[in-house]
Amino acid sequence: MKTAKGWRLGMGEVQLLAGHRHARSQLKKPVWIIVLISLVILFLICAYVYPPQSSSTCYIFSSRGCKVLSDWLPPAPAREYTDEEIASRVVIRDILNTSPIETRNSKIAFMFLSLGSLPFERLWEKFFHGHEGRFTVYVHASKEKPVHVSRYFINRDIRSEQQVVWGKISMIDAEKRLLANALKDPDNQHFVLLSDSCVPLHSFDYVYDYLMHTNISFIDCFYDPGPHGNGRYSEHMLPEVEKKDFRKGAQWFTMKRQHALIVMADHLYYTKFRDYCKPGLEGKNCIADEHYLPTFFSMVDPGGIATWSVTHVDWSERKWHPKSYRAQDVTYELLKNITSIDVSIHVTSDDKHEEQIKPCLWNGVKRPCYLFARKFYPEALDNLLDLFSNYTTI
Repeated sequence: MKTAKGWRLGMGEVQLLAGHRHARSQLKKPVWIIVLISLVILFLICAYVYPPQSSSTCYIFSSRGCKVLSDWLPPAPAREYTDEEIASRVVIRDILNTSPIETRNSKIAFMFLSLGSLPFERLWEKFFHGHEGRFTVYVHASKEKPVHVSRYFINRDIRSEQQVVWGKISMIDAEKRLLANALKDPDNQHFVLLSDSCVPLHSFDYVYDYLMHTNISFIDCFYDPGPHGNGRYSEHMLPEVEKKDFRKGAQWFTMKRQHALIVMADHLYYTKFRDYCKPGLEGKNCIADEHYLPTFFSMVDPGGIATWSVTHVDWSERKWHPKSYRAQDVTYELLKNITSIDVSIHVTSDDKHEEQIKPCLWNGVKRPCYLFARKFYPEALDNLLDLFSNYTTI
C-alpha cells in the first residue's frame, strides 16, 4: 500500500511539476511576443526621431528614400501653414506620388546654359555618337546666337528675349525655361543642366545607366552657417522659408521628371527667392541659383535627392569662381583623378571652414561621384578629344 500510495503521490508530483512547466512555457510565449513588439516599436520611434541620413539606410525601407519612413508615424508638430503653402504642398505631394510615365524610349535631356556658342560641341558629338534616340539636346544662349558645328546641336536653340544675369533670378528663369521645353517631350525622363565649359567624364552608356537606373535627383545641397550661406538669408522669406531650412549648393543639377514638374509648378517658394534673394539686398549678396533649388528640395522632398552634384567643380582656391583648366592642365591623370573621387566635400564659409565629407552613394552603394566636370577653357578641346576614349573607358 505504501508503495502504491508512494507511487500515486509520485505521479501526482510529476503531474504537478509537468503542470508547472506547461504553465511556465505558456507564460514565456506572450512575454517574448511582448518583448519583440516592444523592440520593434522602440526601433520605429528611434528611426522617426533620428531618421537615417545615408542613402544606403534609406533604401532598406523604401526605394523612395528616407521620408517614406516618417509616413508610418504621425507627423511631428509644426507651425500652421498658410493657405498658399497648403495649396502648394498639395500639388507637390500629388506630383511626387504619381508614378512616372513609362515610355518605350526613355531619354535624358541635356540642357546647355551658355552665353553663346558651345566650344566643346565636337567633344559632346563624340560622346553622343551611336546613341541616337536615347537623348535630346537643348541650348539656352543668353547673349548671342550660337554657331553650331555638331549635327546634334543644330536647331536645338531655345529663344528668349530675357537677359540672363549671373547671380539674379533670371538665371533660375533660364533653367526653368530649359526644363519647360524639355518636358514637352514625354520620353525625357531625366534632365541634366550643363554649362558651356562642361565636359563628359564617362561614356554615354555609363552616364545613362547612372542616371536612369536610380530614382533620385542629384541636387547639391548643404547647410552653411557662414556669411556666404545662411548669412545671406532674409527674414522677409518668413513664414514659408525659415532660416533653419536655408540651404546652399551648386546650380548644376540632374533631375528626374517628377522633380522637374514640381519646379515648374512652384510659384510660392520661387517668389520668395525672386523678391528676397538678390545681390545687394539688405547689404547681402544672395545668389538665387545657389540657394533656391537646394532649399526648395530640402524642404519638400529631402529623401528624394542626393546632396551632391554629379558635375565636378574645384573650389579649393576659395575664390568667387572655381578653378579653370587650360590646355596644359588637361592630362589623363587629371581626368582619371576626378573620375575616381567617391566622396563629396562641402566647406562652410565661416571662420571654421569646416569640411562636411560624405560618401557618394548610388542606390545605397558607394560609387564615384562625378559624370561631368567644369570649368574648362576652349583651348583644352584638342587635348580632351585626344584623351576621350582613354579616360571614358568605363
